[in-house]
Amino acid sequence: MKNGWSKLGGVLGIVYCIAGFFFIFLGWNGAASNDREAAQLPYVISGGLAGLGLIVVGAALIVANSLRTDRVELRAAIDDLRTTSAAPASPVGATAVSSAPNAGGSGDLVVAGSHSYHRPECSLVEGQADQATMTLAEARQAGRSACRLCHPDDR
Repeated sequence: MKNGWSKLGGVLGIVYCIAGFFFIFLGWNGAASNDREAAQLPYVISGGLAGLGLIVVGAALIVANSLRTDRVELRAAIDDLRTTSAAPASPVGATAVSSAPNAGGSGDLVVAGSHSYHRPECSLVEGQADQATMTLAEARQAGRSACRLCHPDDR
């Protein structure tokens, strides 16, 4: 029921605009059928001004409906953002991978980015073809900062 009523403002606005143009046409048609200005004035007032009023009200209804729709979408996006930001900062599966011992004994290997370094399982470097790895000490010595998402210093 809520979805049907939410679209009514836009549809009603379009109907008002069409009715307004129809009133303007009737006013013009009535004024065009008379030669005297005194006889044309009632048609201009009743048809033209009433039509213009309906068009303004219809346009206001369309704008209000558009703003209402945008507000609903924005509220949904903000709710999604809040639920995402409330989630834990570590990527999914990072604890399982980082707690498992490395077979090669390279527990302090990190993936070096241009300005920061990441854990190998970090979602920011996942799927990139050219991944340069270095030790944690080398990354710190090179002046790179730790990733704020995967926190490679917290091993």
